[in-house]
Amino acid sequence: MKILLPPFFIIFLQVLTTISHTCKASTTLPKFSAMLVFGDSTVDTGNNNHVLTLFQANHNPYGQDFPGQIPTGRFSDGKLIPDMIASFLGIKESVPPFLDPYISNDELRTGVTFASAGSGFDDLTAAAAGVIPFSKQILYFKSYIERLKGFAGELEAMKIINGALVIISAGTNDFGFNFYDIPIRRHRFTIGGYQDFLQDRIKDFVKELYDLGCRTMIIGGLPPVGCLPIQMTANFKNPTNRTCVEQQNLDAQSYNQKLANLLPKLQESLPGSKIIYSDAYEPLNDMINNPQKYGFVETKRGCCGTGFFETGEACNHKTPMCGNASQFLFWDCIHPSQAAYQHLAKNLEEKILPILTPDHSR
Repeated sequence: MKILLPPFFIIFLQVLTTISHTCKASTTLPKFSAMLVFGDSTVDTGNNNHVLTLFQANHNPYGQDFPGQIPTGRFSDGKLIPDMIASFLGIKESVPPFLDPYISNDELRTGVTFASAGSGFDDLTAAAAGVIPFSKQILYFKSYIERLKGFAGELEAMKIINGALVIISAGTNDFGFNFYDIPIRRHRFTIGGYQDFLQDRIKDFVKELYDLGCRTMIIGGLPPVGCLPIQMTANFKNPTNRTCVEQQNLDAQSYNQKLANLLPKLQESLPGSKIIYSDAYEPLNDMINNPQKYGFVETKRGCCGTGFFETGEACNHKTPMCGNASQFLFWDCIHPSQAAYQHLAKNLEEKILPILTPDHSR
């Protein structure tokens, strides 16, 4: 016999189902006390504003799609992945740079970025750009811990560090600056040897962070380096010949495979740690090969200027701009647009963050 339920009861059941799904989704999100970020321009939210270097983005049109439409030092038209992930996790709406002289204790408590545009795992990369090397980013982190202890107390400070999500994103500059375009490291290393050198640096850096109290880390791999507009420009005499540099992409893939193999072993050697590899290559590659799926109309040049070589100081208020940055995979000749970062952040939210939940088997 078919039972007819009153309309109000059906609505009540629907509301209960919605609440149940919402609660289930929220409880599956990992909880972090703070976000701590190390790396290059992909995660620098403004530290280079306080460094004497040409690698700066504290001027228009950078930040045109950021809240308030202001340039902050982010090498994009809007927010970066750490901002988006911090917001998604309910930590804060954006991640401030550690070198901001006006940063508050509340901001310090929930995390900062130590990253510097132009930096890399190889300190020689940062030296060539006049920016903050990883060796100094770790010193800034130690200073951060002392400041945290100063106003929160030692026990609370270490609780924050232990419970923080650490994001590390670098490597592209090491190959671009030091190996391909300016072949400093090619005089000493083969491509395989340089990959191994960088992975040793990553291993040492992660161990340092672990010894200082960090337990949960996400480490990003390389993008399709050969598909960056600047690399296409540098490798072809005709700037209109916009095809990816396949050998550089193959190098990036082999580097990523080494990193993906390294991190589980590193995690095993550091009790209580979770050290996760985050793939940037395949998501970006899919955007390049299937742009219509993501709403992109241009994937081979940046929105700023010609899109072939403009970045940093060369991308300024006098530079002609594209009509709609959200239709461009790249904002300038090196850096993704906010729209591209949103897709990358979503991929990370769906594939990486669930691994970090307490009930997920390692």
